Amino acid sequence: MGDRQHTIVCIFDPTSPRISAYEIREWIHDHLQVPDHSLTMMQTDGIKRHVFLSFVDDIHGILQTANGQAEYKHVTGENSIVRIEMTDKCTRRIRIANLPP
Repeated sequence: MGDRQHTIVCIFDPTSPRISAYEIREWIHDHLQVPDHSLTMMQTDGIKRHVFLSFVDDIHGILQTANGQAEYKHVTGENSIVRIEMTDKCTRRIRIANLPP
């Protein structure tokens, strides 16, 4: 049986400049105030500019603090609004061992 994960999606403005996974991770840490141990997965959908984040801790505090949106400041100085929503799907972490090479 796996540990329960909580997932949110951050929807970046599709007209804004692209950002790297590193920049997204730094933004999550700095602006959403997510501790390193809490974030277990980050998956990006570059075409839609969606970033799916899975956490082991409860995410309702993150959602309340962000109030459904946050701001991202690009290196060019441009600001983008990022919508933050809870996803309707949950993920489970399952440990798999003893797979053949």
